[in-house]
Formats: sequence, structure tokens, C-alpha cells
Amino acid sequence: MSTTPVRTLDAAATRSRLTDLTIVDVRTPGEYASGHLPGAHNIPLDRIGQAVPALREAAERSEVLVVCASGNRSRTACASLAELGVTALSLEGGTGAWAADGGELERVEGGPAVWGMERQVRLTAGLLVLLGLGLALLHPAFALLSAGVAGGLVFSALTNTCGMAALLAKLPHNRSRACDLNTTVAALRRD
Repeated sequence: MSTTPVRTLDAAATRSRLTDLTIVDVRTPGEYASGHLPGAHNIPLDRIGQAVPALREAAERSEVLVVCASGNRSRTACASLAELGVTALSLEGGTGAWAADGGELERVEGGPAVWGMERQVRLTAGLLVLLGLGLALLHPAFALLSAGVAGGLVFSALTNTCGMAALLAKLPHNRSRACDLNTTVAALRRD
């Protein structure tokens, strides 16, 4: 990853520049459907590489603002894009900060109520730790499940990546409204 710091915008600055920005939401389609910034285009983080040419064109017309739930995935996306020559900003605090600052969220009609990815990770990690501890009552080797989850969480914090989130993003409830990348790329090129 690039060592160049990712430039950010806070919610207030974003609100004042909303119509001048190309907004890209890198959350899963399910998260996007449950509420996103007005005019945001959904390109899940795991598909951002496929949209680089369109994002490069969009960045030539206006600044690109990358958004996620808390700012972690958007910073990762911005760093990846920077390595490919595409300059982008990250929304500081993500859609959570945007909504807390009174920002409007658009929802996809009939969109599912999907928990944010970080909440899904916390639930899954907690359940796996409890399962490992419970099963360790039957056989001590099952405690390794809890130890593995703990190790994964430490690795996640140190590297600012999350393998569990990448796996959870592929589950059907997170993909229930699949992102039509071709339509999104076409819209980016028109904007």
C-alpha cells in the first residue's frame, strides 16, 4: 500500500460540496441499499479495481469522494486508487458521521435492512469465541478456535485489513441486491 496519507473531507465540508463531487460508496450492495449519500454510486470494495478506468475519467471531471460505513474501507479504496493514479478523497467517519451530522441518506426502495459490516464482524467474532470456549468444555483443543479468532482480530488491527469482513461481504444477505457494475460504470462516465 502507498505510504501517502489519504486526504479526507468531514461531513460539513462534504455537505457544502455535495453537488461538485463524484461519490462512490464501497460498501456491500446490502449496506448501500439500507442508506447512502445522495447521488452515490455503489462499487463494492472488492470490485473497485474493475472500475478504475471510469473512476479515472470521473476524477478528471470532479473530485471523487469515496464513502463506506466508518471510513476504514474508503481509506483502503483511496490508497488502492492512488497506487493506480486515481486521486480520491475519503469521507471522514463514513456514512455514520454523515448521518450523525444530519446528512440525508437515500435508500433503495425495498432495500433490505442489513447491518453494517463492522457490526457483522463483531457479532461473528463474538459468536466464534463463545463457540470455541463452549466446545473447549468438551475438549480443550476447541479453545484454539477462540485463539484463532483473537489472532485474526490482532492481525486485522495491525494491518488495517479484515479477512472476516471480506468473507462476510460474500454472504447472500450482503449481496441480495447485487451491484450492477456495468450500469454503475456507465453512470460514472455520464456524470
